[in-house]
Amino acid sequence: MAKFYQELTPELTEFIKKQKMFFTGTAPREGRINLSPKGIDTFRCLDSKTVAYLDLTGSGNETAAHISENGRLTIMFCSFDAQPLILRLYGEGRVIHPRNEEWLSLIELFPQLPGERQIIALQINSVQTSCGFGVPIYEFQQQRETLIAWAENKGEKGIKEYQEAKNQTSIDGLPTKLFVE
Repeated sequence: MAKFYQELTPELTEFIKKQKMFFTGTAPREGRINLSPKGIDTFRCLDSKTVAYLDLTGSGNETAAHISENGRLTIMFCSFDAQPLILRLYGEGRVIHPRNEEWLSLIELFPQLPGERQIIALQINSVQTSCGFGVPIYEFQQQRETLIAWAENKGEKGIKEYQEAKNQTSIDGLPTKLFVE
């Protein structure tokens, strides 16, 4: 049932474009494994071996801390409609901050959203599909607007203060490098 690929096929890229949610998985050498659900219109396929998503300010910054430590990142998409499929992208992650040169060329690929924190890019080493036969069928209703409203309410100054207070280290104390290299 599982099938491996070296890169994204056009069919898998189309599958990704239709998904409303994805999950990121990272782990430090020692400490807690992190699994984060992501939504909103923040994911882009850059080419058959590279993907990226716009990371918005949230309660933690585990993905950036883990990537900074060891680079490992898995991204998973899961179909919740009538056509079952699970798609995992394995590879080497990079964190791109607004201070990085690459930011300007990538940020234009995403909608302008309040609370932009960083872009997470994945250089794909391996792609795996599996059946998803055990995943229930759900009907998409809408994206939550709560995170966007929260960021708009905080404003730029409030977001920066929040990031300084809550996003500079992981829950296990690893640095996220949000403000320093």
